[in-house]
Amino acid sequence: MAHGNYIRIIKLAFPIILANASVPLLGLTDTAAIGQTGTAADLGAIALASLIFNFVYWGFGFLRMGTTGFVAQAIGAGDIDETHALLFRSVLLGGIIGLLLVLLQSLIGLAVIGLLTASDEIKTLVGTYFYIRIWGAPATLITFALLGTFIGAGWTKQLLAVQLFLNGLNILLNVLFVVGYDFGVRGIALGTVLAEWCTLFFASYLLVGKMQLGNPVLRFRELRSRIFNRTNLTALIKVNGNIMIRTLALLTGFAWFANQGADFGDHVLAANHVLLQFVSLSAFFLDGYAHVAEMLTGKAYGARDSESFTQQVRHSSVLAAITALVLAGLVSIFGSQLIPLLTKDVQVQAIALAHSRYAAIYIAVSFAAFQLDGVFIGVTKSLEMRNATLIALFVFIGVVLLLAPAYGNVGLWIGFIIYVIARAATLAAYYPRITRAF
Repeated sequence: MAHGNYIRIIKLAFPIILANASVPLLGLTDTAAIGQTGTAADLGAIALASLIFNFVYWGFGFLRMGTTGFVAQAIGAGDIDETHALLFRSVLLGGIIGLLLVLLQSLIGLAVIGLLTASDEIKTLVGTYFYIRIWGAPATLITFALLGTFIGAGWTKQLLAVQLFLNGLNILLNVLFVVGYDFGVRGIALGTVLAEWCTLFFASYLLVGKMQLGNPVLRFRELRSRIFNRTNLTALIKVNGNIMIRTLALLTGFAWFANQGADFGDHVLAANHVLLQFVSLSAFFLDGYAHVAEMLTGKAYGARDSESFTQQVRHSSVLAAITALVLAGLVSIFGSQLIPLLTKDVQVQAIALAHSRYAAIYIAVSFAAFQLDGVFIGVTKSLEMRNATLIALFVFIGVVLLLAPAYGNVGLWIGFIIYVIARAATLAAYYPRITRAF
């Protein structure tokens, strides 16, 4: 039985890993298209503008994570009406937030572009990109809710189809508008907006069929009182609010790491950025198992099946641990061959290689934080997630302030490793609260 469950987890995780892997391909294509047809200012503008939207959308990632846990629990409890109501509830929340972003675009644009230290030319180009792409915000945030539903229900093949559709169409449109019609930065923004809206309709089509909603408008009317139930709405908003704070704390931690690296000089900053690419790549794989943990533990929790819950936590964590160790080993063994592929600067290569062991250690131990995040998302214990991330952030900052003056970048990496261990350790301390709930 255990063997069969391991196979099941791998089958569920594989489409998610493939979906994650398709994301950087889009960035590479955008960079190549602008790099071949535009100026250095165009390339810089795309980098900064994409960073702005990544930050904004990651901040609203709770629309995906919060939806996953609630949907998984509702399915585990066999409550189809609540599953459908959750979908409508999350879609409405995503649509409202997206609409507010569109309505407030002038204020948001002035604020974020004003904070940039780039040249006036690049700021102008960033503005061009921003005021086009912001119109895709409602589609993107609603799609987050749909993706959360796919994951919560365990429909990972459909999730892969949606992600490939989004990135594939985006690549085609961006190449068409930039290379074909020479729209430059405007072409990248326009292609992305069109892809986001088309993806919303495609994902909606798949989801309506999988959930057997029938006529969504009629189903919405049938469930109106349940959708707007004050208790359920409050629970959704509370969980999502905690996840948002947790996400901002994570962003702060990575920003702190980058800023501290910059204090050691440009070459160290660049070397750390190279090593973070390995960390990010490993996250594509580990996220796959974390997402499976979300859906399977959420269903077991909703069904109040403690035996299944424990089994899903154990088996998904074993697979994640093995994967993390393999990835860490690859970085350790092949780091000297991989690092030159990411930078031609000999000094940066040397610094990155000297610190690659710490990146490997980070990857090896990071699976625990990923898995526990997945478990707590599945059971919608977002308060504990928020607290654990904030505690880990303060530990990280304290360790770096203590070690960096004496040990430099080595101290920074040790702090970074302790940061991810502290996240896992704090969540593990909260874990008994979940098991006592059965």
